[in-house]
Amino acid sequence: MRLQSELGTNYRIIEEGLNSRTTVLEDPYEPGKNGLPYLQPCLESHHPDLVVIMLGTNDLKSRFNVTASDISKGAARLVQLVQNFQHDFMAKPPEVLLISPALVLESDPFKEGFFGAEVKSKKLGHYFKLRSQELNCHYLDAAKIVHPCPKEGIHWQADQHSKLAKTLALLLPTLLNE
Repeated sequence: MRLQSELGTNYRIIEEGLNSRTTVLEDPYEPGKNGLPYLQPCLESHHPDLVVIMLGTNDLKSRFNVTASDISKGAARLVQLVQNFQHDFMAKPPEVLLISPALVLESDPFKEGFFGAEVKSKKLGHYFKLRSQELNCHYLDAAKIVHPCPKEGIHWQADQHSKLAKTLALLLPTLLNE
């Protein structure tokens, strides 16, 4: 709830994070992690003004064997779903902020599942920015703000979560008041 603390009571943040969630990919070993079928019911239950999408890190798992461009297309599919969401009492669909994931470091040679992820992760910002331009949604590159734990290379330490929350607390009000 760092972001909620940063923004204060004028905003309501609804966190929908889930470990190992992918953009649109079905994980053969961890069912229920595909973000696409989850998103529509989430929109239906919350009717948000703004949706922040930051997925793609788990799509880098070597078992999926997809390119950085393909990962961005999965994220774009989520953006499109939000942009096409309509509900009777909503004047317009929610705004969308697409966040390109932070880099992944292959710092632990014994870490399973992310072989080749570091190189791909360095390309995500480029492709996510292209998709955001194509879809006319807001964009932020998390790799320019936060860095993964240098020892294990994927997850963030507490100070990195705070950095992103502070950045978003400054950005989100400007997106909602356009």
